Amino acid sequence: MGQAWVKAACRVAVLGLLLAPGMPARAAEPPLWPDDAMHRLAALALLQTLNAELLSNPSATLTLDSWCAAHRLAEKPTIVADRVRGQDKPAGPEIRALLKVDADAPVNYRRVRLTCGDKVLSEADNWYLPALLTPAMNATLETTDTSFGRVVKPLDFRRTTLGARLLWAPLPEGWAMGAPLPPAGAAPLAIPPFVLEHRAVLTLPDGTPFSALVESYTRETLAFPPPALAAPAR
Repeated sequence: MGQAWVKAACRVAVLGLLLAPGMPARAAEPPLWPDDAMHRLAALALLQTLNAELLSNPSATLTLDSWCAAHRLAEKPTIVADRVRGQDKPAGPEIRALLKVDADAPVNYRRVRLTCGDKVLSEADNWYLPALLTPAMNATLETTDTSFGRVVKPLDFRRTTLGARLLWAPLPEGWAMGAPLPPAGAAPLAIPPFVLEHRAVLTLPDGTPFSALVESYTRETLAFPPPALAAPAR
C-alpha cells in the first residue's frame, strides 16, 4: 500500500482514538479487538504512547495510575502492588554492577504484579539496596504490598532506562514504507501475554543507584474496548 494510504490510516487511527465513544468502567470479559490493519495500527500507536510515557516519567507506578484512569480500566483507577513471594532471585554480578556494590553488600529482592482493578498491567523484578532507604521504607517494603515507587517517592529519585523494547509488533517492520500488511482475520486480534519490557535503574538525586528493575507490561494494558475505526476511502 502506498504512503498516502499510510498517512491517511494514521490520521484515522489517531482520530478514532481521540473520538472513541465513552467506555464502561469495567467489563465482565476482556474486550476483543478486530484483527485488521486499522486496529493493528491503533494497538501500535497505543503501545508506543505507553512506552513514551514510561520513558518520560521516573515512576512506572504513577504512569500506570494515569494510564488506568485515562482508559477506564477500573472503577477505582489506582495501581495496587500484588506482592509475589517465594520466587526470590539473588542479585548476580550484572545487577550488582548496575547498583555499584560488591558481592558482600546486602541486596533485597521484590517481585510484584501491578494491578488496576482486576487487571494485571505489569510484572516487575526489583533488586534494591536497603542501606540507602530509611528504616520506615524498608519496613513498609518488607511487610506490605505497597508499590516500590510509592514507598521511595520521598527520595526524589531519578529513573534511567537501560532498555525499552516492544515484545509484540502489531505491524511488520517496514509497514510505513509499503511492506505487505497481515491480512484481516475472522478471529479477534491475538495479543501475546507480554507486549513491552523496560530495564531501568533508579538513582538518588546525587546519582547514586539504589534499585535495578526489569518490568514486563502485559496485554491487559490494552484491555479496553477498541476504538471504532474504518479504513480511509481510496
